[in-house]
Amino acid sequence: MKRCPKCGQTYTDENINFCLNDGELLSRQTGSSSYQPPYRENPVDDSPPTVVLDQARVTNPTGWNTPAGPPAQWQPQQPAQQAFYPYNIQAPASQTLGIVSLCLGLGSMTVGWCCYIGILLGPAAMITGFIALSQNKSDPARFGGRGLAIAGIATGAAYIVLLVIFWLIYGLVLIGGNI
Repeated sequence: MKRCPKCGQTYTDENINFCLNDGELLSRQTGSSSYQPPYRENPVDDSPPTVVLDQARVTNPTGWNTPAGPPAQWQPQQPAQQAFYPYNIQAPASQTLGIVSLCLGLGSMTVGWCCYIGILLGPAAMITGFIALSQNKSDPARFGGRGLAIAGIATGAAYIVLLVIFWLIYGLVLIGGNI
């Protein structure tokens, strides 16, 4: 048996944990049921009342005063300004060909072994890398990516060297197997 400490309501259902009248946590009654907490007719509730919606505002447009005339036209003031000198901003160097060279070189090393597509990607990486190096040498302020271009040339060349070594070993195995 459970009892509400706030309103004194008694519940026999063991599955109910809160009072259905005021939402207070029920306390379990043990032993004799002779003790009853004092019942308060008007329990103290300090919570603010729940307000669903405030009342709508009432406006009275008929009581508004109309302006006497049009507002004065705005006159811009001429503040004393210092001369504006823009910063000397330079565009960053273009690294496009270096990035393309590196991507082609990495593509030849990773995907290039499938269907021998690296035969196309390796030389393309080397060619774009050499173009990027020559552009960087002629105008380094406008063209960048020297390290990327060198890495693209190296990976493209490494694929070609490894492919030639693979072909040589494969050829030697074929020749040696027929003896």
